[in-house]
Amino acid sequence: MAWMTVWRRIDRPEAMASRWRRRQVCELLAEGQAQAVALRDISGTGATLDTNRPPVLGSKVELRHPHAGSICARVSEIGESGIRVSFDGREAAVAFALGAIAADMTRD
Repeated sequence: MAWMTVWRRIDRPEAMASRWRRRQVCELLAEGQAQAVALRDISGTGATLDTNRPPVLGSKVELRHPHAGSICARVSEIGESGIRVSFDGREAAVAFALGAIAADMTRD
């Protein structure tokens, strides 16, 4: 059944990077230094970023999306290929996340 295939595909953690959702290159400011990062996943509570130079766990950072603007965050997890930054989950964070998703969906 076709709907079961779609359900399995959506259920995977990497489902955010689909044909309409690219890993947008963003800028991460940490400790006065900027670096390019790839936005893997985003929601109103945080984002997962691909980076080769993770900031210190718990540090305050600023994530700048080329179309959605910028938001302050805190590094909440560090993994092998990237980091997780947490937002406060308030209206501005949700608006930032929706702006990033909408920009990626409408870009050529």
